[in-house]
Amino acid sequence: MTRDRTGVLWRALTAVLSGLLLFGSFPPRPYWFLAPIGLALLTLAVRRAERGRGAFGYGMLAGLGFFLPLLPWTGIYVGPVPWLALSTACAVYIGLFGVLARLVSALPLWPLWVALAWGTAEWGRSSFPFDGFPWGRVAFGQADGWYLPLAAYGGAPLIAFAVALTGTALAALIERLPVPSRVRTVLAPVVRFDTDPDATESEKDPTASGRRRVGIAAAAVTFVLVPLLGLALRPTLPGPMDGDSTLTVAAIQGSVPRLGLDFNAQRRAVLDNHVRRTEQLAEDVAAGRAPQPDVVIWPENSSDIDPLRNADAAALITGASEAVGAPILVGAVLVNGDRTTTNSVMVWNGADGPGERHDKKIIQPFGEYLPMRSFFRLFSEYADRAGYFVPGDGDGTVRAAGVEIGVATCYEVAFDRAFRDSMEAGAQLLTVPTNNATFGDSEMTYQQMAMSRVRAVEHGRALVVAATSGVSAIITADGAVAQQSELFVPAALVAELPLRTSTTPATRIGGTFELFSVILTAAAVVVALFRRRGSRSGHATDQVLPVSDSAG
Repeated sequence: MTRDRTGVLWRALTAVLSGLLLFGSFPPRPYWFLAPIGLALLTLAVRRAERGRGAFGYGMLAGLGFFLPLLPWTGIYVGPVPWLALSTACAVYIGLFGVLARLVSALPLWPLWVALAWGTAEWGRSSFPFDGFPWGRVAFGQADGWYLPLAAYGGAPLIAFAVALTGTALAALIERLPVPSRVRTVLAPVVRFDTDPDATESEKDPTASGRRRVGIAAAAVTFVLVPLLGLALRPTLPGPMDGDSTLTVAAIQGSVPRLGLDFNAQRRAVLDNHVRRTEQLAEDVAAGRAPQPDVVIWPENSSDIDPLRNADAAALITGASEAVGAPILVGAVLVNGDRTTTNSVMVWNGADGPGERHDKKIIQPFGEYLPMRSFFRLFSEYADRAGYFVPGDGDGTVRAAGVEIGVATCYEVAFDRAFRDSMEAGAQLLTVPTNNATFGDSEMTYQQMAMSRVRAVEHGRALVVAATSGVSAIITADGAVAQQSELFVPAALVAELPLRTSTTPATRIGGTFELFSVILTAAAVVVALFRRRGSRSGHATDQVLPVSDSAG
């Protein structure tokens, strides 16, 4: 019994460590290579679990080790309850991955099925409940890594699969490599070894030994080749200026008078800041210090005063647009007739005023709106401070300076479907207007910018991030950051960017790869359950699942 408890403890610690390694792979840290190592450790732990509930528990611990340090920005100004609740809810999906991984790891080629199970768990978390919460998908930690070019061929789901497959191949390699008895004894609580170095020649099965050698070779090749594939695909990405034509774009970061939930308490000051920085850009253009922009992009919430209802706000925006000689994409909060609000990005073209607009379609639960408000009011005084925003519709593009610009406002960039609609509508350039002032100086802004880099590669488009307080950035179609602002400093980033009409394989297939992965995982689960049922009918005990002799 003591030995069993010791094993549980070691597996639990391994699971927590795996979650911390996943966290360590995310920006602003550049340690992308920690992700497959973390998934390898988690795979080892859940495969060693004696019951499904044990695998779920190890997955939960890994999830908490990952999400608790990843998401503290969600509770900076509202207390720890939302942060802890959200982290726990996300960790549940890692727990479900643990159950799936333990089940399908009884199958031949188990590293493949476990990697697909990881992608399936991420799909579930990105979809349910309340439209899901994709933040923290493994792909979003790979913006600086070898796997990034894979985004052009299958989007974030393909990156996640590749990272997970590298990790599961490493786990299979660790299990199959012969190790000295002393090392074996130390690692036995965590690693399910498939070899016995103390077996005599007469006890060894030549057939099983041959299969094991094949498994070792397959695992080793997979572990090495998958990340190298991503690296090899980098030259296929478009160059920084490859395109059909160009557009000069300016991103304005006006900054805010204060951080936190009350960043817009001086709403006129926020608008004034963006007007002032735009007028300074106009002065720089007139003096020859900056190129003339064709389009200017302001951040989300740059005008929390509704310019369609407030003549003063409209006049300020008109004046800024006329001064800089270009239409402005204005992030504005619009008040609807029923007193709900819409988070909008509208094209404001000088004296012509407002034109096309993108109303944010994927709005943030517990922030921009609160589901079950009366229930959650019992737990937090901040419930009544959640917004009353409603989602918009449309194709995700606005037309400015004769160009279709795809828009994903802040939270939307985390969702695969956001820019898919834009690309179907012919977007030649992408932008992410965002307001990070509500999350202080946390890592949130760097996590979000990494998502934007993945999206740029996924769709083969230059992308402009315009943030109220930073970090704003110009991102090229290969995911590189060409320009970047500092936090809390007014800035104007101006760049000539290519416009492209060709599309990537990822854009063309849309969500097909992810759907295929989910279907394959479901099929693997069904097969594993039938095999398990057959084993039980043959008087097998319900202990550790049998191990396949094949690693790949």
